[in-house]
Amino acid sequence: MIDSSIGSPRSRSATTRRTLLTLTAASTMAFPWSTRPTYAASSFRSSALAQAESPTEKNQGGGFVPERLDQMHEAMAALVEAGMAPGLVTAISRGGEDHVDAIGMMDVEGAVPMRRDTIFRIASLTKPITAVAAMTLVEEAILRLDDPVDPWLPELADRQVLRALDSEVDDTVPAARPITLRDLLTFRLGYGLIFAPPGTYPIQQAMAESGAYPNVMTGQFLPQITADELMAGYGSLPLLNQPGEAWFYNSGSDILGVLLARVTGSSLGDVLQERIFAPLGMKNTAFSVPADQLDRLPPSYATNPATGEFQAMDGGESSLWANPPIFESGAGGLVSTADDLLAFGKMMLGNGVHGAARVLSRPTVELMTVDHVTLEQKARSPFFPLSWENHGWGFGVSPVTRRDDLQSIGAYGWFGGTGTAWGIDPGEGLIGIVLTQSVDFLNGGITDFWTTTYAAIDG
Repeated sequence: MIDSSIGSPRSRSATTRRTLLTLTAASTMAFPWSTRPTYAASSFRSSALAQAESPTEKNQGGGFVPERLDQMHEAMAALVEAGMAPGLVTAISRGGEDHVDAIGMMDVEGAVPMRRDTIFRIASLTKPITAVAAMTLVEEAILRLDDPVDPWLPELADRQVLRALDSEVDDTVPAARPITLRDLLTFRLGYGLIFAPPGTYPIQQAMAESGAYPNVMTGQFLPQITADELMAGYGSLPLLNQPGEAWFYNSGSDILGVLLARVTGSSLGDVLQERIFAPLGMKNTAFSVPADQLDRLPPSYATNPATGEFQAMDGGESSLWANPPIFESGAGGLVSTADDLLAFGKMMLGNGVHGAARVLSRPTVELMTVDHVTLEQKARSPFFPLSWENHGWGFGVSPVTRRDDLQSIGAYGWFGGTGTAWGIDPGEGLIGIVLTQSVDFLNGGITDFWTTTYAAIDG
């Protein structure tokens, strides 16, 4: 349920790889445009920079260096001025210090400043939230990680598996074992997105016709069918790989959401509300936005490669989020705010506890945030958007497995194709969040956010 009582303080409190990054991050919200455009000057960029928030008084406690926070602010404002996004909100937390910075404007017209309480389509940042909800049921012994999901998802029983990814759709062998909850959480169930041009593999046409998969090439970013229809679509398809043998993106989270709803006899939204949002005070996270709060939801943008135009893809009263969806996507359907995601991050960094609420146990958080994909499985999984050399996949998050950048080994998080990112670095006691509604921000903006966040660390 979106909270209407909150105020609007504007405060500071290689080409193939890039293509995979842009498409994969979005889960069900990516756009098929991966090359970074050359931006021309426009009126919204200059007005956005004029509206960039200047840093406010910092909390004491040694979490961040004040001058470096100013530097971070200027770097983010420069990205807005360069046209990567009309505006953005960042939130970082360390050592008892929280800093939230709203920069720029809500839209390209430049009429409304970006606000701290802006509601964002968070796309694939939905995935860790859905995974946490699943693990609360595991902790209560309602679900078991290695039990088959067939009792609740009979559409997935007695699967057939493609003999090879490039086989014809009817060239299959029986599945060696049932699909389990662990398979859904780790994306090793045998279903998922294939990041290749249409027609590369025979199975792609059948996937598109099933209705179960988002189709970023046609603009269908979220499944527009019911949960039962979604599962019937998956049930009509063979698996791409034997269960547990390879990693494929996205489908596991959507199917996981259906599982949670069927097991509990509730909607996925109600499951998340009861088990996560209400305990953590996440009052502005949901699958839709009430009519009287739509002014807090900015348009989402991407550059059209055919025209070079930076154009709105969703927004206003016709937004997909203006009404409750026909399908609540556990892969990419949520909207949220910086403060709500900060509360979720504090719970994860706190080993399952935030304030008076315990959502998970420490061992469960640790299990979720380590790499579960073996080297052999990675070798069979070419469609990972980052690099298997230094990242892995846990339960809804990607942990750092080798330090090739500023993030520590053991840091984890994910990003969304609407231009969002969320991450935790337990070694640094750090939470970082950046929220935009611009696909273009994926092409360097998130890197700059993390670089300047780590540069601001004190000690």
